[in-house]
Amino acid sequence: MRFYWLQDVASRRYSATHTDGHKWCLPGASCPVCQRSGGTSASAFPSVDLSHLPPREQKKYSARLEEDFAEFERLREQVRPWVPTGVPLWPGTDFGPMTASIQGEVGPLLLDHPWILLMRRESLEHLQKEGLQGLKGCRTELRFRTKNPPELLEMELLPRGRFHAECLPERSPPCPKCERVSLQHPKEPVLDAATLPKDVDVFRLEDSAGMILGTERFVDAVRHLGYSDDLLFRELPVRAASPY
Repeated sequence: MRFYWLQDVASRRYSATHTDGHKWCLPGASCPVCQRSGGTSASAFPSVDLSHLPPREQKKYSARLEEDFAEFERLREQVRPWVPTGVPLWPGTDFGPMTASIQGEVGPLLLDHPWILLMRRESLEHLQKEGLQGLKGCRTELRFRTKNPPELLEMELLPRGRFHAECLPERSPPCPKCERVSLQHPKEPVLDAATLPKDVDVFRLEDSAGMILGTERFVDAVRHLGYSDDLLFRELPVRAASPY
């Protein structure tokens, strides 16, 4: 199976652009163990609904810096039961529908930010009919400037797959407190075959949340349906672990 890095093209057919932002997010944090501060904007679980929490509690899930790390941990563990088992919850992780603004003409698929993949509902349905696995579209609350806007869904992309050791310096384990990983992004990424999924055709790379990958099945279906105008597919090499 071949795997491709989904990227924006230099010159688009469709003009749509959008800002970033979701209804809720884990605050940034200053970790007392690894000393890293702030948060990420590249990890999101748009299906996670926090509206059942009291309004005062919901306000704590916002783009800010939580100075009390124990409070950050409480907020993180409070939402953990509603996210897929085993996924990391880094400071800054987004939840709920996108609440960004969008303008311009929208094509079948939109990758205006490298870590956010949007699709028209009919595009998602057509891709699912092609037999692709693991495609989950979530509603958005995007603010359009035009009347009768299309229904755009945000793809919930689970973290799967890792870089192969040959393209990386020695990696440190995730911080036991904040779950972040100090990992230098390789100039020439190589994927570890043993870590790549077999049950999902588009996903977020576990080692680099800003990278969206698709299988060759995904790429073939997108091209077959004529949805590839504004996407660049960069094939990444895949290596098995050395037997020695």
